[in-house]
Amino acid sequence: MPLLSLLERLARLVHSESHAAGLKPVQWDILRFLAQANRFSRTPSGLTAYLGQTKGTVSQSLKALEDKGLVEKHPQPGDKRGVDVRLSTAGRAMLTQDPLAAFMGGLDGFGLEDRQTLEALLSRYLTGLLTARQGRMFGECRQCRFFQASASQGPYFCGLLKQALSEEDSRDRCVEFELIC
Repeated sequence: MPLLSLLERLARLVHSESHAAGLKPVQWDILRFLAQANRFSRTPSGLTAYLGQTKGTVSQSLKALEDKGLVEKHPQPGDKRGVDVRLSTAGRAMLTQDPLAAFMGGLDGFGLEDRQTLEALLSRYLTGLLTARQGRMFGECRQCRFFQASASQGPYFCGLLKQALSEEDSRDRCVEFELIC
């Protein structure tokens, strides 16, 4: 089967499995993103960029998740109009029922080297697609060109945002991520 057909079939299986626990696929995507996003990315605009959805779709999905008690909105410090979207305790608990866990378990039959190779190839493919479409990568802070180890500013520092980063921030996805060239 050609590669594109395999990727399409896999995407359809993932999408169909994502209608679980009373949530829509985009709502699961939001929960997963919020669990991995840093404080600079947990915003409606960050979600919109990551998901490639319209502002309206993201807004409606966030409202539905908020009504279900799975996410909470908080004002951003220093930005009167900014909103920080976080998982609630119930949202974190919901992620323990993530329907994609079965797909990850399917990779257990692969050796570590095969999993790493697959991840590297898919990452390179995704990077190329996003670059061609002027999309954002949302990579891990530690792998970003702006990431700095800084004893005077805290454990770590973002050279772009001029912000100290915690250990947790450094492991999370960031909307400002740029690959080290």
